[in-house]
Amino acid sequence: MELAVNGGSKIQVSDEIFGRDFSEGLVHQVVVAYLAGGRAGTKAQKNRSAVSGGGRKPWRQKGTGNARAGTIRSPIWRGGGVTFAAQPRDFTQKVNRKQYRSALKVILSELIRQDRVMVVDSLDISEPRTRVVLAQFKDLGIENGHRALIVDAELGENLYLAARNLKHVQLLAADRIDPVSLVSAERVVMTRAAVEAIQEWLS
Repeated sequence: MELAVNGGSKIQVSDEIFGRDFSEGLVHQVVVAYLAGGRAGTKAQKNRSAVSGGGRKPWRQKGTGNARAGTIRSPIWRGGGVTFAAQPRDFTQKVNRKQYRSALKVILSELIRQDRVMVVDSLDISEPRTRVVLAQFKDLGIENGHRALIVDAELGENLYLAARNLKHVQLLAADRIDPVSLVSAERVVMTRAAVEAIQEWLS
């Protein structure tokens, strides 16, 4: 298949990568796994065995008039442990490399079908100024506020410095694209070099 380049020319791309049928189940599984892998899982609380103190019985079992108690670190006591204490855990879900790459191909193909992908020859800018990159985005039909994903084979320093403080713009190298960034972007702008790099990576 062919993709139109903004300058008027066309680029030949692989149907295996950019012409796949949509698979909602595969995309959902990979997106959920990617988001789960980003969770910290570092929440921790102390249960009754982890709280210091309480090594002896606070008073004898009978004869005091108090309710029987075995430790001052019981969860029902002030300063005691937490009943069902949260512990550090790993939220990652296993996704095979083949599944992950297939999901990227499916997402890219669907973005092209929805006309959300634009291919340009290059994204070089003369100076690291936000107004310069905003003007270039406007020429591409990307208004300020659109969730845009900019993909290049290698991110130029001027482009990175100019666009890094734009709230709705994300910049990624071609070998760093991920399913969540692709799915959440309203417009995906890729350079010709990025398309070729993605084809080489996913083939």
